[in-house]
Amino acid sequence: MAQVYFTPGPAELYPTVSQHIKTALDEHIGSISHRSAAFRKIYQHTDEQLRTLLNIPATHAILFTGSATEIWERMIQNCVEFESFHCINGSFSQKFYDTANDLKKFTHRFEKPLGQGFDYEDFVKVTDGTAAKGEDNNGKVKIPDYVELVCLTANETSTGVQMRGVDINKLKRSYRSKLFCVDMVSSAPYHSLDFEEVDSAFFSVQKSFGLPAGLGVWIASEKCLAKAEQLREKDLSIGSYHSLPSLWKNYKNFETPETPNVWNIYLLGKVAEDMNRIGVEAIRKETDAKAKKIYDFLEKTEGYEPYVKNPEHRSPTVAVANTTEPSKQLIERLKTQGMILGSGYGKAKETQVRIANFPAVSMEQVETLLQAMKPV
Repeated sequence: MAQVYFTPGPAELYPTVSQHIKTALDEHIGSISHRSAAFRKIYQHTDEQLRTLLNIPATHAILFTGSATEIWERMIQNCVEFESFHCINGSFSQKFYDTANDLKKFTHRFEKPLGQGFDYEDFVKVTDGTAAKGEDNNGKVKIPDYVELVCLTANETSTGVQMRGVDINKLKRSYRSKLFCVDMVSSAPYHSLDFEEVDSAFFSVQKSFGLPAGLGVWIASEKCLAKAEQLREKDLSIGSYHSLPSLWKNYKNFETPETPNVWNIYLLGKVAEDMNRIGVEAIRKETDAKAKKIYDFLEKTEGYEPYVKNPEHRSPTVAVANTTEPSKQLIERLKTQGMILGSGYGKAKETQVRIANFPAVSMEQVETLLQAMKPV
């Protein structure tokens, strides 16, 4: 029986991946040198397609690492001398914060309970580096003056909470002097970020892009590069072969410092090209339509409820549901029908399920899943 994966990563492969893999085998992509003209052509093609898909300006490089998890470390190493600021509302935003602590940075945290999200209105608005006057900020949070890097999570995969792109973009415009980095691991290309403002973002390919795991994508601006070079000039450690200056130097020639995951870079370029044929706005609209179908079902069907109460904070790409039926039992029941759900994360493993709503799954497949999820 063919299975459809609604897991939040690794996830269902994008429908065209199998054909691209066959083509890659025919073209011996797995054997080419990363110093060859053939690889440089692959890198350039993937770069061009991602720029079109995510509207990335020429001021930003598109770099490749082993995973998105690695980018937490590289971002902190290269862009923070002293202080970083983290919005935390789940396990992955917490791990970004933990990475900064492990690297001995002075960290600030703005934390909300699991299942709750962040809005632009949560923060003190700053103009030209000056906060609103007065001691009372009406409970709003001001990002401290000495913070160098603000770390946000567009889509908290563990809890199904999003921070909307419009709020991220507005917050950056209120704190333009600071570098902003956005974890969009389980939402790219859904989230629309203004890269004229946002300095860095990153994702991994085994989620919304529907590819085999093993590749992290780091979008970094010239401002990030300048910060890394400044730290290096102070004789501070910014890493070695995957430091930002090293990655950027090789990127200028569409190369990498070491032998990368050539296979996945090739597949990413091809899938991004396929998505561009559809159009990113069409993909976002379809994602929203499928998400509405999922959340309507969770609200109206006995035995389920959306974990995230505020509709504006509900992730369109990873829906988390509280279940009356033990989640392990529900997952096993659906597996017999060819559908694989994700379990809840961490302590919620037994009481929640996570439904990935990535571009690789169709509206028809979502409807089939929801029909099968109805109480027996």
